[in-house]
Amino acid sequence: MAPKLILPPRAPRLPLVLQRRSTDEYTPLPYDPPNLPIVARLRAEGPKQAVRLGMSLADYWSSRQGTAAALSALDEIWGEGFYNVPPEAALDRAAADAALGGDQLIIDVQTHYVSDRPKATQVTIDAIIGLAESVSADRFKGLDKLVRNQNQAGYSFAEYLRCVFLECETAVAVLTSGPGAEDKDPGRNLNNAEMLGTRELIERLGGTGRLINHTTVHPNVPGEIERMDRWKDWCVPAGWKCYTMYGAEGVGMMNWKDKSWMLDDEESGLPFLSRAMDTGVHILCVHKGISSGADTGWNGPSSPREIGPVAKAFPDIQFLVYHSGYEPREGDQEEGPYSEEVAHYGVNRLIKSLKDAGIGPSDNVYAELGSTWYLIMSNPREAAHVMGKLLAALGEDRILWGTDSVWYGSAQPLIDAFRAFQIPQEYSELYGYPQLTSTAKEKILGLNAARLYGMDPEKVRATTSNDDLAWVKAALEEYSAKGTPSSG
Repeated sequence: MAPKLILPPRAPRLPLVLQRRSTDEYTPLPYDPPNLPIVARLRAEGPKQAVRLGMSLADYWSSRQGTAAALSALDEIWGEGFYNVPPEAALDRAAADAALGGDQLIIDVQTHYVSDRPKATQVTIDAIIGLAESVSADRFKGLDKLVRNQNQAGYSFAEYLRCVFLECETAVAVLTSGPGAEDKDPGRNLNNAEMLGTRELIERLGGTGRLINHTTVHPNVPGEIERMDRWKDWCVPAGWKCYTMYGAEGVGMMNWKDKSWMLDDEESGLPFLSRAMDTGVHILCVHKGISSGADTGWNGPSSPREIGPVAKAFPDIQFLVYHSGYEPREGDQEEGPYSEEVAHYGVNRLIKSLKDAGIGPSDNVYAELGSTWYLIMSNPREAAHVMGKLLAALGEDRILWGTDSVWYGSAQPLIDAFRAFQIPQEYSELYGYPQLTSTAKEKILGLNAARLYGMDPEKVRATTSNDDLAWVKAALEEYSAKGTPSSG
């Protein structure tokens, strides 16, 4: 029987900027202490503001005014001019649009959804429920079935279309997936056939050019490197996706306990890079960082320590470092300015690797912001350091916009927060950080990805501006009738 299309009700308790969310890759973080009074104040004021605007509380928190309320409060508490959002934007839509709106071309290079294959859905939801239970187990007692059913719809293809396209300004999205060998791990979010099938479905229904897909490769799984030639011709990937934490002997999305690998190892990594060169698909997207605390140091399996050397050795491959090597905060630990003393942690590992290899702003390494921006935007001090360090090391032409949606719901609040963010002048003077100018934001939000993936920005703008999204309605109807699309 075809799955019934169910869209869960939106009932956020706060604007996305201040929600404690997570993905299948990390545990929800506690609030930074300075944010606790903000949370209390917004929870008290939100219902009144929603009534004044004639909106439900859920719709208010999901609106641009709700995002503006959170960002204005953050700037007030942190006090250093990180978000240029006036207080009146919390109620005035025109003021919110002026502060958070823009006409940048938005290309999201990291998006996901969960197949309706029962095993894929169950494994993903088990992982996310497990992470949530680790924070507040008592809230889930007796609610497992209800929560799982709601989340199954919440991460579906239907929600993907709503959150990435219908309720967001994203013009083009890259569909990617978590790890999981196709013949060993049926719990993988999407397999290569499903990513291909999704793109073909959207193109057939009129969304030509709106979605491009990855193909995921596990070089340490016997036979997968040999499959790359077939995948290249069959899946027509825009790039290869890989996870160095994934163990060949285990199954599961983030199994790194056995036989993890690195891009510079002779058994898996170097043969993989050589085969990528042979296929002619020279974009490689590698997960680095967000390791659920497994090993956050220099030698951990998700460390970007080898990125500089392999980028130097393979100059024709474009290395897209997903998450930029960032690790979620633990306790009061947060990223500050780079120094050799802290070069073993977080984004600093990527910077050290590039610095030691002599890789700079005009070379073949890109930093990607999926989940990283979500994790740092409510701690603007850390956000200034992370963005400042990336700008200094890689330049504004080598940073890519990604959101890791559909894990966070609509990506629009993430876009709006990034538009409003700025690096205080004081940080530039103290640490040498470039300013996050409007030109830099335009490049990061879309122009860099357009150049990398060979898109004509003006053509993309023209196509998407005339697209009434009728293809989304048709795609939703077909998904409701037939389930997750597949090819082959």
